[in-house]
Amino acid sequence: MTEHGRAGDEYDVVISGASLAGSAAAILLARRGARVALLERRSDPAAYKVLCTHAMTANAYPVLAELGLIPALEAAGAVRNDARWYTRWGWIEPKAGPAGPELPYAYNVRRSTLDPLIRAHAAQTPGVELLLGHQVTGLLREAGRTAGVRASTPGGEVELRARLVVGADGKDSAVARFAEVPVRHHENRRFGYLAYFRNLPLHGGIGQTWFLEPDMAYAFPNDDGVTVLAVLPDKKHLPAFREDLEGSFLAFVRALPEAPPVDSAERISKIIGTVDYPLHSRRPTAPGLALIGDAALTGDPLWGVGCGWALQSARWLAAAVGPAAAGRGDLDRSLAAYGREHRRRLRGHQFLAADYATARPFNPLERLMFSAAARDASMARHMHLFASRLIGPLRFLNPAAVARASAVNLRHRLGHG
Repeated sequence: MTEHGRAGDEYDVVISGASLAGSAAAILLARRGARVALLERRSDPAAYKVLCTHAMTANAYPVLAELGLIPALEAAGAVRNDARWYTRWGWIEPKAGPAGPELPYAYNVRRSTLDPLIRAHAAQTPGVELLLGHQVTGLLREAGRTAGVRASTPGGEVELRARLVVGADGKDSAVARFAEVPVRHHENRRFGYLAYFRNLPLHGGIGQTWFLEPDMAYAFPNDDGVTVLAVLPDKKHLPAFREDLEGSFLAFVRALPEAPPVDSAERISKIIGTVDYPLHSRRPTAPGLALIGDAALTGDPLWGVGCGWALQSARWLAAAVGPAAAGRGDLDRSLAAYGREHRRRLRGHQFLAADYATARPFNPLERLMFSAAARDASMARHMHLFASRLIGPLRFLNPAAVARASAVNLRHRLGHG
């Protein structure tokens, strides 16, 4: 671990942001032979993201396994994220089939645990140089492409040159801004607040999500016996929350179906949140530059997909550009492959999320699928695969699944199920 880069240092890759996406990308690129400078603007190696769902959907598990983090996560108390979801048709409760494998999972774990863990893992990886207290202040340009960064450090301004610069610096990415990467915004008609509780029992001891159309809430058990409880109401409720945040938050929770007993639990944090969290997406590549995690695409926090997509996008980038980043291939062609993979895997998910962020009720197709999932075990498993982002919208809404959902609901109306 290093605190001060030297002016004129040259690397294969410079990554701005040593959180989930940046640390994962540093590890995976270094394993492929790249010399990586991993820049983190904060000087504290234990720094972490505060406002987060603290959930990694099951699509993150293969990345965590490749990184070698599963044993450390389980030793740190990360909770496998089984869950159930409330709808107006009843609870969707995915369970493994009688003869099938267990449901895929990843983990709920507080970022105060997760971020230092993955950052330390990156710092210990041969080929990665973790540079704390380094904030990108500009990009170096040569022949129309990004060729490195300028950064402020505790020791002054430095220039770090690299074949590839990676923006892993969040939804307000300075790297994307300096590169003038266009951004597309989607308004989010919900706002969100969360708090941490101890001794908050949940039905079945697993995560709960409430689809109240259009309001939302969730309660996720995390490490060290802490539960994250969040509410995401329509913005029409915002004046009441602004007038009395604590009273409105607690009243919202108490009114939930099968509400967790919040009044008998111990709240161990302030109520924190944001009143404006738009979704946005950027083109994930430019000459000499790639964006991963929230820098490339910021999803709606109500779905809890940000951590999983951060890890997946790091993996897609490393798989596409690893050899070229280390000087053994065509970098531009490799970046184009990463961009295609990113768009193919996430564009459909983001389209649906942006549409639902308008705070509308379920549309007819959603009503069909959610109601069937509340009534049928196989449809609940199908819903789980989609919610875990292990299948995309086209597979979720494939003709066979829609036909089965229709049959389930028909049997229900006829009184046979």
